Amino acid sequence: MGEINLSAKTGLLEQDPYNYELQDVKEPELFRDIFPYEEIPKIPFNYRRVPQNMPDEIFITDTTFRDGQQSRAPYTTEQMVHIYKLLHELGGENGMIRQTEFFVYSEKDRKALEKCMELGYKFPELTTWIRASKKDFELVKSIGIKETGVLMSCSDYHIFHKMGLTRKEAMDKYLGIVNDCIEAGLSPRCHFEDITRADIYGFVVPFASELMRISKESGVPIKIRACDTMGFGVPYPGAALPRSVSGIIYALQHYSAVPSEMLEWHGHNDFYKGVVNATTAWMYGASAVNCSLLGIGERTGNVPVEAMIFEYASLKGNLNGMNTRKITEIADYIKNETGYDLPPMTPFVGENFNLTRAGVHADGLMKNQEIYNIFDTEKLLDCPPKVSVTNTSGAAGVTFWLNRYNKKRGLPEVGKDDPRVQEIYAWVTKQYDEGRITMISDDELEALLYGIENR
Repeated sequence: MGEINLSAKTGLLEQDPYNYELQDVKEPELFRDIFPYEEIPKIPFNYRRVPQNMPDEIFITDTTFRDGQQSRAPYTTEQMVHIYKLLHELGGENGMIRQTEFFVYSEKDRKALEKCMELGYKFPELTTWIRASKKDFELVKSIGIKETGVLMSCSDYHIFHKMGLTRKEAMDKYLGIVNDCIEAGLSPRCHFEDITRADIYGFVVPFASELMRISKESGVPIKIRACDTMGFGVPYPGAALPRSVSGIIYALQHYSAVPSEMLEWHGHNDFYKGVVNATTAWMYGASAVNCSLLGIGERTGNVPVEAMIFEYASLKGNLNGMNTRKITEIADYIKNETGYDLPPMTPFVGENFNLTRAGVHADGLMKNQEIYNIFDTEKLLDCPPKVSVTNTSGAAGVTFWLNRYNKKRGLPEVGKDDPRVQEIYAWVTKQYDEGRITMISDDELEALLYGIENR
């Protein structure tokens, strides 16, 4: 039994945590009972629960220019600089979007990074992601970057099958890289790739403990980014490792003494759990969640920045200086200037996220927007609720459309008995009676209204 001490954090007597040592196995641990590959992955439960441990300060980091560029046509230098400016305005002066990371291998990326540095913003702080080589360390340092991310795969899938190493060889290699990084005058951010398929207590915790030892001895902060590379993480209390998000965060904090401010979650959305897993990481002790704008990233994408902004506000009760109206501006810019095809039903940013086609919904919106709108989307996102006119919209849908159009023209609202509403509604009904199956466009409605008002 270890020593018993009074915890300054909980006010309770606690045993010193067990010191886990590296388990240098001869054969890879692939958790075949959980990940059979030819079947859907399993979610086992051992009913072990860990305490919630929300840090005093939580924030967002951004990977739009790194992971976000690995699944779409690359941004131009000018586009990256413009998006960085918008990120700065979105996150606010309190640094709620704390950092953003860049590649540095192409001339285009390096030029964008340098132009962003010239802006002199404190937030988001500019960081990089590089290969684990002394040449890359010197390149980043010469640019003037203080922190860089380095890939450190931690599951046996990667250690044995991708790199052809043993766990001890992998750990020794990674620790050597960290020392080289520190020697070059940089703070390393260690990307624990594929952590949700890793042996948490046989490799991850011993490795993280060594990193914290080096950090303490050198005086250089070492961050750990827990990467749910394949989206296998689950938020459920009592779920077993290695898929338990809360279990991973607890292990890194309780047994490796990783401070909250040095702990970051990076998730993917392969099983539709990206956002809830990131929130769970916050709630159990990670200060940072790593995201990309619009969730653009490899395969199913990353955790969307905009989603975690609203998660933060929901958990903390405020926005802490974030300007949510910039979300719509960013989405419009990425769609219109870069040609990105954003699915229309995407929450907060899709063309149809607050659009209704049902007449009963339109009628409710006219009476009180709160009935069918998630919050004041016009105030918070510069995007008022919309109604699409179809065969199910009814006269209420036409009235809602006309009132929204009149508002842009500075004209008063009208009711369903307005002659223009009745004439447009009759025309819409006739369209569908004659076999139309597509919705009525705004251009068609505006042209029809123009003809009615000017005959």
